[in-house]
Amino acid sequence: MGDSRSLLDGFKGFWEERLSFLDNYTRFTKRDTPLPSWSSSDVDEFIASDPVNGPTLKTAREAAAFGATGAALGAVSTAAFAWKYSKSPHGAALSFLGGGLFGWTFGQEVANHTMQLYKLDTMAAQVKFMEWWERKSQRS
Repeated sequence: MGDSRSLLDGFKGFWEERLSFLDNYTRFTKRDTPLPSWSSSDVDEFIASDPVNGPTLKTAREAAAFGATGAALGAVSTAAFAWKYSKSPHGAALSFLGGGLFGWTFGQEVANHTMQLYKLDTMAAQVKFMEWWERKSQRS
């Protein structure tokens, strides 16, 4: 019984360490009243107002477009391929999901390398935006 307990504690510690980045967002997600929604013009205002984190956030948003485009292309192309050769609705649906997941991942990797996201701290920029939005929405 002791061995399984230590194994469970080790497993828990392993995942807590790898998911510790989620703690950056806890103060925004576990609020008594949620933050109001923001628009793309609010994000653009932040990008213009913060010379350090603004460009990083802008690049991260552009990279998300790569992922979304990849997901759309992957989903449609694999579903069409599956439908063409099998005429199976459930096969096409699963291919749609799988192709979308693969396309999103591939699009994010392309963005990571072409935009050199690995050199940027996108999480810090996102947290700074959330802090900025929290202050701005409290003033309103």
